[in-house]
Amino acid sequence: MYIADLHIHSRFSRATSRDGDLPHLDWWARRKGIALVGTGDFTHPAWRAELREQLLPAEEGLYRLRDDLRLPDAPAGVAPRFLITGEISCIYKRDGRTRKVHNLILLPSLEAADELSAKLEAIGNIRSDGRPILGLDSRDLLELTLDTCPDAEFIPAHIWTPHFALFGAFSGFDTMEACFADLTGHIHAVETGLSSDPPMNWRVSALDGLTLVSHSDAHSPSKLGREADVLDTGLNYPELVEAIRTGAGFSGTIEFFPEEGKYHLDGHRNCGVCLTPAETAALGGVCPVCGKKLTIGVEHRVEELADRPAGFRPKGAKPFECLAPLPEVLAASTGASPTGKATMALYEQLLRELGPEFAILREVPIEDIASAAGPCAAEGIRRLRAGQVERRAGFDGEYGVISLLTPGEIARFSGQLSLFGAEPPRQKAAKRQLKKPGPAEVTAAPSASAETLNAHQLEAITSDAPVTVVTAGPGTGKTRTLTERIAWLVEERGVKPGEITAVTFTNQAADEMRERLEARLGGRRAVSAMTIGTFHAICRKLLGNVRVISPGDALTIAGEVLRSAGEKGGARELLQAVSRVKCGLEDGGPDPALYGAYQARLRELGALDFDDLLTEALKLDTTGQRRFRHLLVDEFQDVNAVQYQLVRAWSRAGLDLFVIGDPDQSIYGFRGADSRCFHRLKEEAADVKEIRLTDNYRSAPAVLETALAVIRQNPGGDRVLIPHRAAGPAVRRVQAADSFTEAVFIAKEIGRMTGGVDMLDAQALDHERTARSFSDIAVLCRTHRQLELIEKCLRHDDIPCVISGREDFLEDPAVRGLLAFLRSLLVPSDAAALETALRLLWDCPADLIRKTRGLCETADVLDPAALRDAVRGHGTLEAWLDRAEEWLPKVRSEKPRQLIGDWEARYGASPALDRLGHTAVFHQDFDSLWNALVLGQEADLRRAAGERWASGAVRLMTFHGAKGLEFPAVFLAGLDKGSLPLESRSHPADPEEERRIFFVGLTRAREELILTAGPEPSPFLSDLPAAVVRQQTGRRREPEQLSLF
Repeated sequence: MYIADLHIHSRFSRATSRDGDLPHLDWWARRKGIALVGTGDFTHPAWRAELREQLLPAEEGLYRLRDDLRLPDAPAGVAPRFLITGEISCIYKRDGRTRKVHNLILLPSLEAADELSAKLEAIGNIRSDGRPILGLDSRDLLELTLDTCPDAEFIPAHIWTPHFALFGAFSGFDTMEACFADLTGHIHAVETGLSSDPPMNWRVSALDGLTLVSHSDAHSPSKLGREADVLDTGLNYPELVEAIRTGAGFSGTIEFFPEEGKYHLDGHRNCGVCLTPAETAALGGVCPVCGKKLTIGVEHRVEELADRPAGFRPKGAKPFECLAPLPEVLAASTGASPTGKATMALYEQLLRELGPEFAILREVPIEDIASAAGPCAAEGIRRLRAGQVERRAGFDGEYGVISLLTPGEIARFSGQLSLFGAEPPRQKAAKRQLKKPGPAEVTAAPSASAETLNAHQLEAITSDAPVTVVTAGPGTGKTRTLTERIAWLVEERGVKPGEITAVTFTNQAADEMRERLEARLGGRRAVSAMTIGTFHAICRKLLGNVRVISPGDALTIAGEVLRSAGEKGGARELLQAVSRVKCGLEDGGPDPALYGAYQARLRELGALDFDDLLTEALKLDTTGQRRFRHLLVDEFQDVNAVQYQLVRAWSRAGLDLFVIGDPDQSIYGFRGADSRCFHRLKEEAADVKEIRLTDNYRSAPAVLETALAVIRQNPGGDRVLIPHRAAGPAVRRVQAADSFTEAVFIAKEIGRMTGGVDMLDAQALDHERTARSFSDIAVLCRTHRQLELIEKCLRHDDIPCVISGREDFLEDPAVRGLLAFLRSLLVPSDAAALETALRLLWDCPADLIRKTRGLCETADVLDPAALRDAVRGHGTLEAWLDRAEEWLPKVRSEKPRQLIGDWEARYGASPALDRLGHTAVFHQDFDSLWNALVLGQEADLRRAAGERWASGAVRLMTFHGAKGLEFPAVFLAGLDKGSLPLESRSHPADPEEERRIFFVGLTRAREELILTAGPEPSPFLSDLPAAVVRQQTGRRREPEQLSLF
């Protein structure tokens, strides 16, 4: 039989003791008599490093502290064992509500912790807090955990805590199935928390069959064992987990008195109001002092979900015993303070003379306690064991208090020898019972099909004109109109799916359109024959088996071209200039000789770059191709000259062309987009039907009023957008003293919007508004650089965030070299990848690069043995082949994240390689990673994104990256002079395009819009309407003038 406390925190968690290290945990576990302790916080990399350094393997799945690290005065005996554990805070949106649920994870090894942490770090920030906050659905966290480590055990933590728990009153669920859905069967246990005990949980039949576990959730080693499990199994991970899953060998729990928990009853701590559930119901849930919402306690929440009467005990229920920490028991027995010198001296004396704390509280004879500590302490412990305890319940974050002896009893026991016959404590008054409301009348929610299309949308969808041009402002339903148009063609016109091509501007938009059509038309089979994708994806399909170089390889080629020509300048700048030529721009191109040399190198390598996909596809004759009979183009305002020509070429022999977009959202002038493309098409095409969509279903009236006031400053006459969303908060313009003050304001405001990220924050906010989830919020800036300080402030406040479209790390030489090397192992005939790897990793001379390319140009599979004789005597190539022989089996068998981790361990880590690893974590093989990096656009690449486990973090992105997205709450930050319009020495600002960029940012907001700027705001802010609320935050400290008098 042994005692286990599996839910604790280290010093790397927020609001914890600095003594939360392994030596102190070992020391306190010995003093308490705890045989097995969870490590807590396995996700924190610094804590994991300490665990690896300071722990030694013990029994299977368990560890012990190194002998040389044991504190000098630690009690003798068997060393406590450590189990790898951690708690994760999930804050996310489900069923229209923000959910905040904490979950405990038990793992069989440090290696499993490394692998799971790597996946979690790709989702959110796990470095700033030992208990990380992730915008991840609990169900998806469970799936991710089990996929990574099937032997892991996943336990919902302190399930009744009001703010952060499975059944929490403010942000939890009413059933286990509502939280974990199809994976509910993988939950075998729940942690009941300090404010409830087993009898309270027995009243909820949904918990039958689950093991009720109890742990301390200690934030200080001295708090270990406030609650714990009692087990009768072998001391090893497999038997422990089997006991938790089946109950066999799980002997029961040691509990806090639930009234001692700080959320037992309802109340308002600031007002000193503590209420029973019935009293709260009588007051309508409102504080009688301040009139604000009361914090609903655990007892109230149990009453709401209970389907059994108080006192019910299910068959097979495990025994439990209620105890209190020994210092509290001594204080309640002697009238002293729990932390006073006299109490602590007596506590230390008892440990020295009688043994560990749990033995004293549970087993040591009362006579021995009386001899060591006196009659009052002995009587107090006797009453504790008998349950004769007076309790004052905790509420709204304030711990409850127990009482064992009254002052008169203390005086009497201090003056007599007999330990028995004292008056028992007064009985508690009978509780008023909460009267449950009857079952609510269920009203069926309207189905999605009840949504109607407006007259202008219907006109566009059913247009039979050869060319239909739809001008659609933000939020007017472009995507739905386009999707319904395709469905109308199939269902009403009898068009075959294989005759339809829909062009989008991002892979993400293409995937979304395909999913909508599958849902609309009855599954994948109905849509599979359609061509849906970006211009580049469709062109690649038309061109067949072509090789496209990666951005990293393109940089290598550009650098080589510059060196060969003896030219100064950057490879990135040359590529940008080449791209301008290929996109049809007349200015800003490179020197013709450099352009020619770059193209010649591509031809030599038998490869195309990203822009070549379009120019080469334009040379094809697509006449007669069935796929283009019905061509639809989304975001038409963003096409450049080459893409416009592709649209005209593809539609020339087709039956109809349908384009939709908004000239006021044309924001890609730097890559050739021209908002006049609508006008050009109407001039060139015959029988054009033009339709305008003006009903806005996205944004609140105040948001639209602000956006229209800005865009009306551009030529084009008055714009009309008719709001159909209910009024929301006023738009705010906040002026900050400086960029740091601005970033701090944004972090604090997001904390307020989400209702706080921990229990203390949640209490302080008093729940006066509906909390948003992190995924409801976006922060947009003109440039990525402006986002860096905001990201730091959010991470400082433990707010999970992800910056989308940040791809700078792909240009790092270490990243480019690694990617090219791994690619060349799988596709040795990829000459560009092979050259990049040899040049960046081995600084290989040009003649040897040519030799190696010649050896590999026809190889489908790399055969190191066959190449050995050919490279002998060339040291650089021998080194390359040695490494290739070592890594070829790895790249074929290991997941990309493991490959990158192995590489860093062998050849050195870097921030860029770390970010590459975070991107790779959700790719199952290297080919998948390579294709994503080569063909992904800015809006498609997110370092923290994954198909199955998408993060619910706050989204940080540029105005360009936010195109096509929308969020309930949006911050537009860094709206400063010089940033908007963006001023650059190389390219003068285009005020009209910059105003369109601002307009796009403004119209991403559905309900709430906050504009922030420094002391020198953008001139565009002078266009804001008078209804925008002006605020200031922070004050710049002015220099003080010293007075001599």
